[in-house]
Amino acid sequence: MILIIDDDQSIRSSLGFMLKRAGHEVTAVGTPKEALEVVRETAPRLMLMDMNFSLATDGEEGLTLLRQVKLFCPQVPVILMTAWGSIQLAVKGMQAGAFDFVTKPWNNVALMQRIETALELTAGKTSDNTTNADDGEFDRSHIIGRSEGLLRVLEVAKRIAHTNASVLITGESGTGKELIAEAIHRNSPRRGKPFVKVNLGGISQSLFESEMFGHKKGAFTGAVNDRAGRFEMADKGTIFLDEIGELDLSCQVKMLRVLQEQTFERLGESTPRKTDIRVVSATNADLPQMVREGTFREDLFYRINLITVHLPALRERRDDIPLLVRHFIDQQCQQNGLPPVSVTPEAMQYLRTLPYPGNIRELKNLVERTLLVSGNEELTADDFKAMHSLSGQSEAPQTTTPPATEGLTLDEIEKQAILQTISRYRGNLSLVAVELGISRGALYRRLEKYGIEF
Repeated sequence: MILIIDDDQSIRSSLGFMLKRAGHEVTAVGTPKEALEVVRETAPRLMLMDMNFSLATDGEEGLTLLRQVKLFCPQVPVILMTAWGSIQLAVKGMQAGAFDFVTKPWNNVALMQRIETALELTAGKTSDNTTNADDGEFDRSHIIGRSEGLLRVLEVAKRIAHTNASVLITGESGTGKELIAEAIHRNSPRRGKPFVKVNLGGISQSLFESEMFGHKKGAFTGAVNDRAGRFEMADKGTIFLDEIGELDLSCQVKMLRVLQEQTFERLGESTPRKTDIRVVSATNADLPQMVREGTFREDLFYRINLITVHLPALRERRDDIPLLVRHFIDQQCQQNGLPPVSVTPEAMQYLRTLPYPGNIRELKNLVERTLLVSGNEELTADDFKAMHSLSGQSEAPQTTTPPATEGLTLDEIEKQAILQTISRYRGNLSLVAVELGISRGALYRRLEKYGIEF
């Protein structure tokens, strides 16, 4: 049974009709008192709850009711209903244990997707949790490894792939977040539809709307043709929002609206367009800390991370290094028509000891360069040590005399720091970004800003 709690009779009727047509049993009540009477007697499968009732308009009555029903039914998902202007109230509800929130007026298709997602994910909590992402039923193409940490990630991906739940993938740069996003899409009912990747770290604020929503011919100087945006291209499929922590605050508001309402307008066009998408985001940033600092919107954070998947760093899954090395070697040999190449046990042991701040991407580069440069049919520890020393990868930063900063502007100081770090890591931008604590996209923008070429 799904319980509807709203003091508006028309909303209770329309929601009840929609849910009954979808085959759900429905109970609808108009007051907090009636809602508590229902949950004292039985546990609904899901609750749809208004945040404002006739006695109050500040949402406190709704928050109180949410806390009360959670005492009786802690495992029952609650979807909050509120006006767009009261989204901060919905955020408070999420903090108090709500599953999701929608704004009025809602899109019926999007609302039903969220209801079905809530029911599926909640049912998964009480079902047999002995799923094995390595059992052949889950397509994990290109994801190499059998370590415990990786298998836990894949088991979560397997459980959520068939739902429409928004997913936030976290982890350091180079850990393979995009591969997990692709696996979620490939194992979902949307597998035959587009998988659209967007690197938000590489989109400037001025181009955000055009890139994401598209534009009409003549909407601005240079718009010589109509152009579909990324959300339109991803319709019926999955959109992968990489480096979402790099998104400017003004763009975050626009992103929240389209994710919440699943509608958008092309630049130069006033007709709203609908989009049916599954959202998977990724970041190597600490979004909760950014929320506390006011650089990332809390309401957007709750919208994108219904499910969070954290990818372990390579140093936390060293048992996977031999499998990854073998995969990268076989791949290069096949691509370049080379004879089979082996790796000595001493070489493999050496590779297992490196710190890998660049994670799997760094290991891949080291293995491929060593294979191609050495030309040997058996790679030794000395081969890898020589290439590792030449590249400067994973070396501890050398102690240097800090540059004099007196009289310099902040931009000049930042430019000096970037140039020094590029020199220290011999142009390896992945390591430069890690050292500076920024994403690769943010580093590219700074290189362009300061006219740095190398």
